[in-house]
Amino acid sequence: MSAFFALGIFTVAYFFIATEKVDKVKVVLIAAGLMAVTGLIPGAGVFFSEHEGIDWNVIFLLFGMMIIVGIIKQTGLFDYLGIWAAKRSRGRPYRLMVMLMVITAVASPFLDNVTTIMLVAPVTVVVCNRLHIPAQPYIIAEVLASNIGGAATLIGDPPNIIIGSRAGLTFNDFLVHMAPIVVITFAVFVLFTRLLFRKSFQYNEEHVAEVMALQERRAITDPRLLARCMAVLAAVVVAFGLHAVVHIEPSIVALVGAGVMLLVSRSNVHDVLSEVEWPTLMFFMGLFVMVAGLVHTGVIESIGAWAVGVLGDNYFLAATSLLFGSSALGAFFDNIPYVATMAPIVEGVVAQVPDPATGQALWWAFALGADFGGNGTAVAASANVVAIGIAARTGHKISFWQFTRYGIVVTILSTAMAWLYVWLRYFS
Repeated sequence: MSAFFALGIFTVAYFFIATEKVDKVKVVLIAAGLMAVTGLIPGAGVFFSEHEGIDWNVIFLLFGMMIIVGIIKQTGLFDYLGIWAAKRSRGRPYRLMVMLMVITAVASPFLDNVTTIMLVAPVTVVVCNRLHIPAQPYIIAEVLASNIGGAATLIGDPPNIIIGSRAGLTFNDFLVHMAPIVVITFAVFVLFTRLLFRKSFQYNEEHVAEVMALQERRAITDPRLLARCMAVLAAVVVAFGLHAVVHIEPSIVALVGAGVMLLVSRSNVHDVLSEVEWPTLMFFMGLFVMVAGLVHTGVIESIGAWAVGVLGDNYFLAATSLLFGSSALGAFFDNIPYVATMAPIVEGVVAQVPDPATGQALWWAFALGADFGGNGTAVAASANVVAIGIAARTGHKISFWQFTRYGIVVTILSTAMAWLYVWLRYFS
């Protein structure tokens, strides 16, 4: 009975998030409160449990990177990059979108996609404001590109870190098995955006001429501060890349980086904290608690157990189900808690596979489905929520359905390509 209550609360909350009839932060906090009052979450354990509670690694990673980005803003770097990108694209909308997507997709495999969006989205807002065009299509395209590009490596997308840890997969394993299909999928996506966003491209020759006349170097207000900030950011990026070697969580790296950045910049702490997207952090915490209710009451585990019973020893069917099932479910549940919940179930399925190569193929199908499913809806991945928060803060509000109508199409396309890849590489 408790499972039905948990599923009911989650479904109603998701309805209000999707329809935006009530502010999404209020919705998740009320839903989380109901989960707690009715005993559907593991009590105080929701603050401490790795699999049935708030994922503090995600929360503090976001918090630390928000501080870092807030300080870098003070240097004028984003204005510089915005003017540079606008001038190199000569204000041509599709060319500008491709440039921003390529920057995002190239950065995402080496930074996690949340960090990438935090760095690129403010640049995009600056560019679009300069050209007097709506920023929403460009931000949405970047988020979709980040979720595709981030799938290529162990550290590019948070679900990959969870899967790599559970399955014993290395950074090089992800490069060999995930990077090829990511490159192909991204290339197709870049071409597809010409059609997908065709109604959003605007070109105003007058405003382009104004931008072309600007000197981007003048945007840098404090070169010395910029140099110090870039040194700290470079150290943070290197530490992210060495995660598998030094075994320090990205959240710790981000917090230490934020502290060092505050120290070297001598910024006013109160001013920097005003740049933090507090509503976004609250939304994530509430969402994690909601999902914890589904985990604690056995809803997600029941779905996984049912799937194991249906699949039997048909491993290609298992791979197909993991791929499409993870893509579909990952589109409606944040893919981080979803992967954390499903990983033990997948591990149990893989343990029954006699051929190690086939068992590993199931992990790749699971990873591709979860990563590409992150594009499905506005709340499917952390990067989506962060980008929408930045857009709203800068006056370019993106609604749930505005994002989702593009995301669903891209998810279907990328998942279909991933299925073909899995079939040809591992089962044909």
